[in-house]
Amino acid sequence: MIKDNQKVFNRLHLIMDVLIVIISYAMAWFLHFQVFNDFGPDMGILPVEYYMRALIVIVPAYILLYYYCNVYKPQRTSGYGREIYSIFCANTIGLVAFVALLYIIKLNDYSRKMFFIFYVLNIGLTSLSRLIVRKTLRTLRAKGRNLKHILLAGYSRAGEEYINRILGNPEWGYVVCGILDDFVPAGTLYRGVKVLGRIDNLLEILPENELDEIAITLSLKDYDRLEEIVSICEKFGVHTKFIPDYNSMIPSRPYTEDLMGLPVINIRYVPLSNTLNSMAKRLVDIVGSVVGIVITSPIMLIAAIAIKISSPGPVIFKQERVGLHSKSFYMYKFRSMEQQKPSEEQKAWTVKNDPRVTGIGRILRKTSIDELPQLFNILRGDMSLVGPRPERPHFVEKFKEEIPRYMVKHQVRPGLTGWAQVNGYRGDTSIRRRIEYDLYYIENWSMLFDIKIIFLTFFTGFINKNAY
Repeated sequence: MIKDNQKVFNRLHLIMDVLIVIISYAMAWFLHFQVFNDFGPDMGILPVEYYMRALIVIVPAYILLYYYCNVYKPQRTSGYGREIYSIFCANTIGLVAFVALLYIIKLNDYSRKMFFIFYVLNIGLTSLSRLIVRKTLRTLRAKGRNLKHILLAGYSRAGEEYINRILGNPEWGYVVCGILDDFVPAGTLYRGVKVLGRIDNLLEILPENELDEIAITLSLKDYDRLEEIVSICEKFGVHTKFIPDYNSMIPSRPYTEDLMGLPVINIRYVPLSNTLNSMAKRLVDIVGSVVGIVITSPIMLIAAIAIKISSPGPVIFKQERVGLHSKSFYMYKFRSMEQQKPSEEQKAWTVKNDPRVTGIGRILRKTSIDELPQLFNILRGDMSLVGPRPERPHFVEKFKEEIPRYMVKHQVRPGLTGWAQVNGYRGDTSIRRRIEYDLYYIENWSMLFDIKIIFLTFFTGFINKNAY
């Protein structure tokens, strides 16, 4: 059975990690003191025995760090990058903690450089070992070994999506043996997976088959049978997982709360609803907008002069947009079109070869220079450096009826740039695809994600091929 193999596999991982920590540490000592040795004979180098005795603390500490950083979490369906990230986090925490401890106990003769070499070697060797294991398992699974046999209880959209992902990732080593359902006729096939019979057949199948897992993929209308199915599976000691048929309504990583023993699932987890996250982002916005205004002030001055000379009307164009918590604000831009009545301006987006756009305005739009006055919106708190782009009230009212989850974007401040924009969804592009990117950003926000988007904006965001 695969679960028995998993126990052995976990133990082998543990032994392998212990050996790698010891080897990396010994190699770090050898490289630092023997190969790159630049120490004189009287520089107070600690004896090798002193360094090696530290392994009594380092080895169990690193195993615990690996455990708490999810390095030992089953990696069958997770990407290699996520596993490397966990290894990196564990080692970084170990490095910082160990160096801090040396300063606290004032052990100045212990080489910090040697421990940094150990840090690099341990990440490299552990990552390499995980890659070798992955390649080996992929080869074994291709030969029909180390497979996990799964039976689906319930035919639904979630079940079809589950089968699609399993068939699309054969390296996971999953085999779907069949589906049980009370309403779909036996013999029905979905991508080669057959409906074997009714859900009640579990009582006959479970005692006779060595299944590794039951995946409950009931449709929403059949959820009254959920408790019964779980009870049957647990009676026979079979591992059970639940794939909800409402995955379109909840994020892939739902945020749960414990309400005095009652589990509560938040339909939409927004990291920026956390006060500390919100304050950190706002601080970055203030500093970033001030720096941006100072750096781009010469460009904005030239743009303002060019607009004033080229056509009559104000330099700054302000337009009502919908922002955080669906509250309206006036967003500033350099005027890039001929002056027109507000009622005419609100009718539609700018389209290709739009006659209303001035010559200077076309350049400003293509280079996104027309957006620079929004740095003042950011300083005021109407907007953020990064976030979903704000839309006019007329279109918000229209899209919230046509596009599911459109209004979720207003749970965060709108941005000067965003994840949708750096992926090409600006101007006259698909609103539905833009919302998908916006929702991904909202649910997966982090400061590093913001930095990544700002970085990508400098390479992909300023020249806008969809700006007319």
